[in-house]
Amino acid sequence: MKVFLRMVSYLFHPIFIPIAGTIAYFLVTPKYSPIELQSGNILPIFILTVIIPIIAYLILTNIGVVSSVFQPNVKERRYPLYIITLLLLMVVYKVIPNNFTIELYYYFLGLISATTASLLLLFFGYKSSLHVTGMASLLMFLLCLSIHFEKNITIALCLFIVTTGVVATSRIYLKVHDRTEVFIGLIIGLFSQLLTVRYWL
Repeated sequence: MKVFLRMVSYLFHPIFIPIAGTIAYFLVTPKYSPIELQSGNILPIFILTVIIPIIAYLILTNIGVVSSVFQPNVKERRYPLYIITLLLLMVVYKVIPNNFTIELYYYFLGLISATTASLLLLFFGYKSSLHVTGMASLLMFLLCLSIHFEKNITIALCLFIVTTGVVATSRIYLKVHDRTEVFIGLIIGLFSQLLTVRYWL
């Protein structure tokens, strides 16, 4: 069980949430999306939100700033969040305007607000589950896309709800977070996307 839940934690790591939402958008949208538009978003977003964070993590580990991929220490969590926030801002200001897609624009604004909220909590000595925050953000985005485009993706949503529950369970079972931290992460994730819905739904 422990090995399985640890694998879940790696597979659904927060760094995959931005690119997952981007790919999900192009799978769900009925809008005409030429390959140039898709690659113009997917490729740079993948580089900025997956490749660069992995390189940054390796550097931070090498210089002794971060000791674990899951950053159990409150202080250790700040540096990756600084980097992720900066990279998400680059996506919003440099990538999306070149191939403007309003739904993705506000999705990333929601991710920035979630990351900022999680970062602010750290300054007060509290940490939230970034895994659950990411999953909840993506879940809310998928739900809003379903309503927006009037697409029936009920099965996908149900599976994702179950997956989110498994991820939340893994964080508690592995003793990385307690129930309060997981719940706070869930609230941040859901509401960060919910607050942007009025601008594009």
